[in-house]
Amino acid sequence: MMHRLTRTLALTLSLALVSAPAEAKPNVVIVITDDQGYGDLSCHGNPVLKTPNLDRLHRESVRLADYHVAPTCSPTRAALLTGHWTNRTGVWHTIMGRSMLREDEVTLGQIFKDGGYATGMFGKWHLGDNYPYRPEDRGFTEVMRHGGGGVGQTPDYWDNAYFDGSYWHNGKPTPVEGFCTDVFFDYAKRFIRSQKAAGRPFLAYISTNAPHGPMHAPEAFAKPYFDKVGGVGLAHFFGMIANIDHNVGELRDFLAAEGLAEDTVFIFTTDNGTAAGAEIHNSGMRGRKGSEYDGGHRVPLFLHWPGGGLAGGRDVAPITAHVDLVPTLIDLCGIGAPEGVRFDGTSIAPLLRGDPAGWPDRVLVTDSQRVKNPVKWRKSAVMTDRWRLVNGKELYDMEADPGQEKDVAGAHPDVVKRLVAFYDAWWAELEPTFAEDTSIYLGHPGENPARLTSHDWIFTGGIPWNQAHVRRALTHRSVGEAFWNVKVVEAGDYEFRLRRWPEEADHPIDAPLPPGADVPGVKAMRTAAGAAIKPVKATLRIGDVSEEAEVAPGAREVVFNVKLEAGKTRLSASFVEAGGKQYGAYFVYVRRR
Repeated sequence: MMHRLTRTLALTLSLALVSAPAEAKPNVVIVITDDQGYGDLSCHGNPVLKTPNLDRLHRESVRLADYHVAPTCSPTRAALLTGHWTNRTGVWHTIMGRSMLREDEVTLGQIFKDGGYATGMFGKWHLGDNYPYRPEDRGFTEVMRHGGGGVGQTPDYWDNAYFDGSYWHNGKPTPVEGFCTDVFFDYAKRFIRSQKAAGRPFLAYISTNAPHGPMHAPEAFAKPYFDKVGGVGLAHFFGMIANIDHNVGELRDFLAAEGLAEDTVFIFTTDNGTAAGAEIHNSGMRGRKGSEYDGGHRVPLFLHWPGGGLAGGRDVAPITAHVDLVPTLIDLCGIGAPEGVRFDGTSIAPLLRGDPAGWPDRVLVTDSQRVKNPVKWRKSAVMTDRWRLVNGKELYDMEADPGQEKDVAGAHPDVVKRLVAFYDAWWAELEPTFAEDTSIYLGHPGENPARLTSHDWIFTGGIPWNQAHVRRALTHRSVGEAFWNVKVVEAGDYEFRLRRWPEEADHPIDAPLPPGADVPGVKAMRTAAGAAIKPVKATLRIGDVSEEAEVAPGAREVVFNVKLEAGKTRLSASFVEAGGKQYGAYFVYVRRR
C-alpha cells in the first residue's frame, strides 16, 4: 500500500496542522550539503573558512540551534524527505541494499506534487538508483542527479569525477560541462525560471554531493586555503564549501532578481557532522561524521521566509530533528498531508514563529547502524533539550557539559531510566519492520532494462561501492554469496547481460582499463588502473534458476536468457577464473523481452 498508516509511538508528538490561507502558496528551496558540519561555517566560528553568503543567510534567518539528523547521509535524507525515523524507512546504511527508500514511503516531493507544486530534485539522491526508488518515481517531476551516494561511485555514470561528465536528467544520461555543484544549481535555476513563467509554485530540492570526498574543488575556491590548512584534501574540502557558499549567494540573488525571494521558504542545512573539518573547528562538539556524539549529528538549519515573517536573525532553542521538516513545510505552505500517514516528527511552526508556549520536553533518537541489519543501541543517542543518553549507557548534561566530556549516568538514574524506557518502546515498535527488504524491480515499464550495480549487493564482506573499487576488481573469497533482492514484476522471458565494465565503458571483460584523467584536488577515483581478470565462466542464479556459460576471450558481456515466474527473489551473478577465484558481475542489465 503506497500510503500506509505507519505505527507510531504513543510518546511521539502528534501533528497539529495550522494551515495557511488557501491562496498563500510560498515556493520552497531546500539546499542540503553533504558532510559539512556545524563548525564548517565562518558564522559558527570557523577561523579559516570564509562563507560570507551563508553568514548573511544566517543573520537573516530563523535558525534551529539544536537541530539533529542521522550521523550519515542516506539515513538523514530518508527522514528529512518522509518525516519518519530512518530505521522505519528501510534506510539505515549508505550501501548494501540498505539505502533504498521503501516504496510505500511518501516523500516530500510526492506530497508537494499532490498539493499542486512543480517539484525538482538536483544533485544527490542516494535513496535508490532503480525503479521504484528513484526521485522521478517518488514525486519529483524534474530531476538532474548523479548516481549512488556521490560522483564517481559505482552507480554513477562511468568515469565521472566532479568536473564535466554526465548525469541523469529525467532518467537519461546527459553530458554536462563544469563543476558538479555549479551544474546542479544551474539546473535548479532553470527549473525555477520555467515554473515562474508557468505561474506555478515550486519545490526545488538541491542536494549537493559536495563537500563529500574525494576532495575536489575548482582551483580558484581551494587556492585560498592551501597555506592555511594541512594537506590538499582539507584545502579542497574547504574549497568545495566556499563554492557552495558562492552558489547559495548567486541563487538568492537570482530569486531576488526574479521577484521570488519574498515568497520563497529558503532552507539551508547539512546531512551529518563534518567529515574533514573537525581538526580546524568543530564548535566545541565531540565526534564527527558517523559518531553518536553531537558532532556526528547536530547540524545547522537556517530558514528564511520574509513573506511569512520568518526572518531577522533569531535562534530556536528547543531540540528539533530531520523528521520535523515534512510536517513543518506542510504547515507553512498550507497543503494537505498524505492520507493515512502519521509522521514521527511534528510541525515546529510555532517555534519558528516565536511561540514556544506549552512546547513539551521532547525525546528524539538518532543512530548510526551501517550494518546489514540494525543492532539495538548501536551508536545511538537518545536526546532531550538537556540530556544525551549515548549507547544506552553514558549520560551527558548538555547544559553543563556541551562537549560531552563527563558521563553523569551514575548521578541521574531516573533520567537514564526514562530515556531507556523511551528507546525500548521506540525499538520494539520499529524492529518488526526491519525484515521488510526493498527489492529492485525487474521487467517494469518504468525501467526496462534495469541496471544493477555492486553498490547494492547485500553482503557482509567488501562491497565495491565506488568506481575505484570496480577498477581494482575488489573481490572476496565468498563474493559469490553477494546478491540483490529483486522483484520479477511479470512472468516471462528475461535477458540478463553480465558485465565487468558498464555499457558506457564498452570494454572487454578480460581486459585491463587504463587510468582516467585526474582533476584538481586529491586523486580521482577514475585514476585507479583497471585490473584485468581472466574468467573462464560466468554464473547466474535467480530464484530456482541456475545457469552458467563460457566467457569467450575478448567478450564484453555474457548473456543469459531465462524464463521467470513473477515474485520476489534473489539474484546473484559472478565471473569465475580457472582456479576458482570469483568476481561479482559488477554490472548486470536485465530486460523483459
